[in-house]
Amino acid sequence: MEFNFHTKRVICFCLIICSASMQDKQNQSPPPSYKKVIKLFTDWRNFENPPLLNGAPDYTVKRLKKDQKVFRKLEKRLYEIDVSDWPIAFLIDWHIIRAEMNGYDFNFKVLKPWVRDPAFYQTVWMYQSDVPAHEGPTNHATLEFWTYQFPLNENDKIRLLKELEVIPPLLKQAQENLTGNARDLWIAGIENFKSQIRDLDKISEKIISRKHPSELNLALKDAKKATTNFISWLEMEAPKKTGPSGVGKDNYTWYQQNVHLIPLTWEEEVQLLQRELDRAWSSLKLEEHSNRGLPPMQTANTPEEFYRLTENGVKRFMSFLKEKDIMPIKANMEPALREHMGEFVPEEKRNFFLIGMHYDPVPIYCHFIHWFDLAQMRDEPHKSPIRRHPLLYNIFDSKNEGIATGVEEMFMHAGLYDDSPRSREIVWIMIAQRAARGLGSLYAHANEMSMEEAGRVHVKWTPRNWMKREPHLLQFEQHLYLRQPGYGTCYITGKYLIEKLIAEWAQKLEEKGHPFVIKDFFETFNNAGNIPVELVRWEMTGSNDDLMRKLMNNK
Repeated sequence: MEFNFHTKRVICFCLIICSASMQDKQNQSPPPSYKKVIKLFTDWRNFENPPLLNGAPDYTVKRLKKDQKVFRKLEKRLYEIDVSDWPIAFLIDWHIIRAEMNGYDFNFKVLKPWVRDPAFYQTVWMYQSDVPAHEGPTNHATLEFWTYQFPLNENDKIRLLKELEVIPPLLKQAQENLTGNARDLWIAGIENFKSQIRDLDKISEKIISRKHPSELNLALKDAKKATTNFISWLEMEAPKKTGPSGVGKDNYTWYQQNVHLIPLTWEEEVQLLQRELDRAWSSLKLEEHSNRGLPPMQTANTPEEFYRLTENGVKRFMSFLKEKDIMPIKANMEPALREHMGEFVPEEKRNFFLIGMHYDPVPIYCHFIHWFDLAQMRDEPHKSPIRRHPLLYNIFDSKNEGIATGVEEMFMHAGLYDDSPRSREIVWIMIAQRAARGLGSLYAHANEMSMEEAGRVHVKWTPRNWMKREPHLLQFEQHLYLRQPGYGTCYITGKYLIEKLIAEWAQKLEEKGHPFVIKDFFETFNNAGNIPVELVRWEMTGSNDDLMRKLMNNK
């Protein structure tokens, strides 16, 4: 099924864009009708959170079809709000709601994770995501074990018990809902629940060691039994699953342009990622040539060596940001980074990212500005209630993953590795890996490759065979990207859009005779919130021509 957009709404929105982009940016007072958007946003988010069925979120076809009438009324309310004279900042909030509603509609008509994707029903999460919300379609009853501190207080005992008790009815419902025929999603999803078994065992050990109440142990046993039975059912049904898992080129393009607000087609993303892959490989070879007279990098082979390496890495990185005046330094930044310095892993067990980290952790610490983003989100809530919390359907990906990937190269060019030239090689390897895995995911979504074949692209075009060492990471990444259209490419597409924004920002400053100050750029960029890059561009420059052009092409 190809997803169709409503011509009238496209034209309407494009007219709104045209008028808003010409407004005086200094007019930032909320228009009176902005209150309607805030009320609509609250109603929309309440609606998006499903009612319960037997104690678990209700994803049955019957309920979803029934709620379509309510959804269309909410959508109608959005388009009935007159935003023609709104300042850009507030119009962007309107646009965020529109993108989320498009995401809901796309999920209902095309992606259908509750029907096609067993991993959608994974409940237990042991770690915090490094982006505002979990990557990929996620149910509304997640158990975020990383939020608990032991020994548990009374409130947390009650909370954990309730969250565990959701698992059996949710998985029972899943067996009725999962009628799809997406083979790759089905097979890969089995591993998610084998992982859930291991995670429940870890929770059980924690509960037993702390001598917590027996009802928690009972709930854990029930959750584990339900998960075990669900795995058996998935394995029994697996041979019957024969269909494709990708959404197709046209659906992919529509989704990117109207939900994640990436002004590119599937074909353009293929071209971009191939270009980035070629550029990374060629740059790596030139870097190796330049460094040919230098001794090879030494890996940390003991916990003590790794500790010294990471401690020095944190100090190098933070000193660079401060001394080079890259971005405003806040009190929460270094503590946020230190929480994720990494741990020593024996060489034979290192995955792609850990290989690089044991040579020099600073390239991956650049990517870890993710944790700066989350610290700002926590400590400096955005003034807009619509931008204050994570956007639905991973709509934040171009900004959060794009900037985290982008600064790996940007900081290198700004002098981060002037005293460590071999570290530049790691940067190029990381860019090549992001481009390779994203390129594979594009062909998987076009149903021109299976998930396994996409993985081969991922492995083949990652330099130095660094992706051959850890098959679990490979499966995790390709599975995620098949589950969430656009996520596999957002590292490179987001990086590209941010580089484009920097160019436009710098050119406008140059026209006015003003210098480009990188610290000012990052401050303005980060203060926009965790929203699509194209919306940040609109707020920073007043320009949204790329987005408008793509919307007009979708008529």
